[in-house]
Amino acid sequence: MHYPIKGACQCGQITYVLHQAPTTVLACHCTECQKLSTSPFSVTALVSANAIEFYGPLQEWRRVADSGKRNYAKFCGTCGNRIYHYSPDDLGVIKLKLKPISSEYAAIFSPTMHIWVSSKLSWYEIPEGMKTVDKQPVLDTLVR
Repeated sequence: MHYPIKGACQCGQITYVLHQAPTTVLACHCTECQKLSTSPFSVTALVSANAIEFYGPLQEWRRVADSGKRNYAKFCGTCGNRIYHYSPDDLGVIKLKLKPISSEYAAIFSPTMHIWVSSKLSWYEIPEGMKTVDKQPVLDTLVR
């Protein structure tokens, strides 16, 4: 794969340039990600903050997770696409939600682990052999 690669929100007002591959890609089955994605799970690519550049006017939404950790989300104020999440306690990691628009990059965002499988919808089958975690893994071990 050749970098950099580019992505954009649905309306094109927010764009990004990714300079290197994500450190890992998670399929999260927590109920908050089910709401966000309106599907059985959301896909999140963990990226070093210095490996990605964002362009355009981002809006922000904040919430406190059940764990007590703060979770901030950046999104496009026009089309509503979620762009990324981050923790104000760890600004070195971007949790990229928005994928590149070209199918040639699809493999980069293929999940390597399913998390929060304790909240997984009963009818969804995780691929055999895929690494799973019942709840939230320690992200520091996945990105550093």
